[in-house]
Amino acid sequence: MSLSRVNHDELEAMPPAMALSTAMLILLAVIAGAFTAIIVLPVWLPGLSTSLASTEPKAHWYLSRISGLVAYTLLWLSMALGLGITSQLARLWPGGPSAFDLHQFTSLLGLAFALFHALILIGDSYVGYTLAQVLVPFASTGYRPGWVGVGQIGFYLLAVVGLSFYVRQTIGHRAWRLIHSLSFVVFLLALAHGLMSGSDSAAPWVRGLYWASLGSLLFLGSYRLLSPLVVRPRPPSPVMKDRA
Repeated sequence: MSLSRVNHDELEAMPPAMALSTAMLILLAVIAGAFTAIIVLPVWLPGLSTSLASTEPKAHWYLSRISGLVAYTLLWLSMALGLGITSQLARLWPGGPSAFDLHQFTSLLGLAFALFHALILIGDSYVGYTLAQVLVPFASTGYRPGWVGVGQIGFYLLAVVGLSFYVRQTIGHRAWRLIHSLSFVVFLLALAHGLMSGSDSAAPWVRGLYWASLGSLLFLGSYRLLSPLVVRPRPPSPVMKDRA
């Protein structure tokens, strides 16, 4: 077995970078923060919760849009780091162990922002989402329900992938890698959700973010698949030839 393969196995055997209790506290804090914002924003910041052109409340919608883009960016970074680890590019920067830790951190933070992205919409009186419509895929009947449902499915798959770090030793590496491969499905669902239901998807910089992220992951994925075919084994050294 090659040294690079040993290093890869050692990385996968590393304990989670973030304790499960810490991850749960972050998610609980996001839930508490979202519901606090739903109640407090209209009272404390009435100017923010009213658009300049109308009297419709907008603060929760703005927060949902921002947190959705942040969640997507974190998912992109997590995917790029994961592909960098499996293709050995992470050895160049930031290093294998650091890349693995960042891979997990960005995945869990992306999950937290995605949760906030969904829950904060309960406070938006224009779309009028209920808690059930936010949590149950395709339960909403208002704003682009099909593409919203695609995003909801992506969120639950992201939760499965992100939290799978904590059951890796229990389910075994083969099952964990299979679950982890769902990351590609999650990314495509998030991309489709953003393009088809995101109110900012027409903005040039948002379109640039979407296509740049897709292009970079396609490049890293292609490198991951093709590099074993291109890289040739080193010829034996003269010392090894003499021993033979």
